Amino acid sequence: MDKSWMHETDRTSTRYSEGVKQFISMARGHADRVGRIKCPCRKCTNRYYQHIDAVETHLIVNRFDLNYTEWIFHGEEDPFFKHVQAEHNDDNSQAEDIDDVEEMLDDIYRGTFPDANIGESSTSPGPSNNDYKARPFDQLWEDAQRELYPGCKKFSKLSFCMKLLHIKTLCNWSDKSFDLMIDLIKQALPDGESLPKSYYEAKQFRRDLGFSYELIHVCKKVCTLFWKEHADKEEYPKCHTSRWKENNGKGKKIPWKVLRYFPIKPRLQRLFMSKDIAKDMRWHKDERLEDEDYLRHPADSIVWKEFDKKHAWFAADSRNVRLGLASDGFNPFGNMSTSYSMWPVVLMPYNLPPWRCMKDPYMILSLLIPGRKAPGNKIDVYLRPLVDDLKELWNEGIKTYDASTQHSFKLHAALLWTINDFPAYANLSGWSTKGKLACPICNENTESSYLKASHKLCYMGHRRFLPLEHNWRKKKEFFDGTEEHRIAPNELSGDQLLQQLMNVPEVQFGNDEATRKRKRTKIELNWTKKSIFFELPYWSTLKLRHNLDVMHIEKNICDSVLGTLMYDSGKGKNKDTFKARKDLEDMGIRKELHLQKTGTSTKMPQAKYTLTKVENTRFCDWLKNVKFPDGYASNISRCMNTNEGTISGMKSHDFHVLLQRLLPVAIRGYFNDNIRTTLTELCLFFKDLCSRTLKLDVLNKMKEDIVVILCKMEMIFPPAFFDIMVHLALHLPREVELAGPVQFRWMYPIERFLGKLKRFVRNRARPEGSIAEGYLSIECLTFCSMYLREIETVWSCEERNSDRCQGERDVGLSVFSQPVRPLGAAKYVRLDEMHLTRARWYVLSNCSEIDSYKT
Repeated sequence: MDKSWMHETDRTSTRYSEGVKQFISMARGHADRVGRIKCPCRKCTNRYYQHIDAVETHLIVNRFDLNYTEWIFHGEEDPFFKHVQAEHNDDNSQAEDIDDVEEMLDDIYRGTFPDANIGESSTSPGPSNNDYKARPFDQLWEDAQRELYPGCKKFSKLSFCMKLLHIKTLCNWSDKSFDLMIDLIKQALPDGESLPKSYYEAKQFRRDLGFSYELIHVCKKVCTLFWKEHADKEEYPKCHTSRWKENNGKGKKIPWKVLRYFPIKPRLQRLFMSKDIAKDMRWHKDERLEDEDYLRHPADSIVWKEFDKKHAWFAADSRNVRLGLASDGFNPFGNMSTSYSMWPVVLMPYNLPPWRCMKDPYMILSLLIPGRKAPGNKIDVYLRPLVDDLKELWNEGIKTYDASTQHSFKLHAALLWTINDFPAYANLSGWSTKGKLACPICNENTESSYLKASHKLCYMGHRRFLPLEHNWRKKKEFFDGTEEHRIAPNELSGDQLLQQLMNVPEVQFGNDEATRKRKRTKIELNWTKKSIFFELPYWSTLKLRHNLDVMHIEKNICDSVLGTLMYDSGKGKNKDTFKARKDLEDMGIRKELHLQKTGTSTKMPQAKYTLTKVENTRFCDWLKNVKFPDGYASNISRCMNTNEGTISGMKSHDFHVLLQRLLPVAIRGYFNDNIRTTLTELCLFFKDLCSRTLKLDVLNKMKEDIVVILCKMEMIFPPAFFDIMVHLALHLPREVELAGPVQFRWMYPIERFLGKLKRFVRNRARPEGSIAEGYLSIECLTFCSMYLREIETVWSCEERNSDRCQGERDVGLSVFSQPVRPLGAAKYVRLDEMHLTRARWYVLSNCSEIDSYKT
């Protein structure tokens, strides 16, 4: 359209009037429902909407804005988007296949067969025919080159099936819905289409790609696995128990238990098949910022550095993998009334950078231990295949192809430590976490006392960790009525633990002493067995083998603090009970808290560390009204009952947020300075402990502070408060110093991973099989999705709170080009003179383009 009339000086001329009419005629098709458009006159400058008839008048009276040359608000196409669309069309015209399926097959082939020769004379980018035909890849390669239907250039059969399966997994489709979708697509496509007939046929390609698991039968008494030398036997020679359940010769033989083992060797090889991930597997050596004063990654820790010094040949190649192992039981049915415990064993590679380490796509499910009962100490029987592979990976290694360097190397792997809650700690380490010697770090020097009234053990005596000259050691009236002259116990080495284990008899799993609680002699301490991990050549030399889980310790301490502060008998973890007050009488301390008998009734005096009923209500009301940023925490307000003044139904992360962020503020005004300061120091201790970056001098100060905090708590709370979880907080700073930040060693990512596995259970009669098949699909499609384009994947999904708009473009001045996403409907507000002046001042003060004009 000719726009020269805009510059006509005479607004009453025929040429100007005809130009306005042509403009209004074009803009009329882009008016809203009430006939309004943006007015481009010199006064409105497209800031305000006017009725289209009023716009015509404005253009005659006020003239047309001469700076408005591209009429993008009134029907013309934005030249920016026109240019982007042209580039997009050019890219599509140059590439027939937008997916890198052939590259994926090539990477998988090289990674699976690192010694194979890749044919240079082959017409395809894949392996040559001479080396390829005998492999299961031949059908995959054919499917990758086969058109979805005659004439289709955008999808091959394999790429379309992979995308469809990816959508099924991402959107949680059922197998039946997938079959129905396949039937519908078949009807829509022309004759000659190559779609699979069903979901069963579509998923077969994953086994050809090497994604599989092994089924290992387990003895009825869980004394051995029918594996390796026992693989073909009908019964185990020692216990003479049949491999099969009795079915009177009818139907298929059914084993007593089935262990599902996901071999770790091909899964570790797969970490190096992709160029990006293979490069990140060397991040800890090539790109990590080395600063001796800070801890940001496990590679900064003492355990990692000493391991490198003792095994220099292992550290020489940065691609050798350091692993963490986690295991925990869960109910796959999501119903607490159903007694069923299944135990996955998960591995995490620590070579990756912090933003990839401990994330779902890189976690490796290695074992799926079947239920219905927890394995207990017999978990060593189930761990046998994994430990044998770890020994082979340490001694012999496995030849692996590195896609980032395009060369093969010998891959070795080492297990650094385990991650588990405290009950699972006992199963994996062999040290019982119950009884007088429940603390595995203090070992035989664990300080514990039996409370006669409460019928439980308490773990106090934290004054022995104070300096020898500290005056609290002699103030017996403030603690347990005795003076403290002992020194802190020394840290035991691996050789000292092996010396203790020499006194523990070898446990034969499947016999009565393994199934019943065996009475231990005094010389055995709390050892129940010698852990299978000691078969690893390097295990005894590690300074930290099993981690204390900060998540559960923090949750239990916060629960105990809340239950005691908000006194509510019969609910929560209240440690201030009638029995706890009776314990104070038996110990002869804190007479002001002793039970008061008046006639036939017994009264319990109000303690300074408990809230009244009115204060409980105010406390809950304050917590109920706290607002959090989206995604920061769950809806804690739903756990608050302001009528009764109680808290219930909180999850582990709710306690994490409450202890570190809310409690120090919520307790203000309720307690005296001594109690309030002590609780605030406890909260700040956990807040500092969970920092992403830790400075060593701050960590050393924390080791001193936690001793003082626990001693202060001993002077405030009754002895029943100090269960083993409170005592374990004492050792957390030392473990951070040994192994690095807690984000790499706590159960939060593991619990999320277990929740993901739980959602795979479709067939409630076969929960283990459902989880194994579901995980295999996720594992396969997560890897394949790195080679898919124009589809949302775990690598390309939009952030939950992304500020970058779709179709974002440069709108001119930098001050108006911030990456923000507007929320809600647009509103048009006419600024008054004061706000317009402030807006102009802000633009002039923050616009970099006008800096050169400033004097």
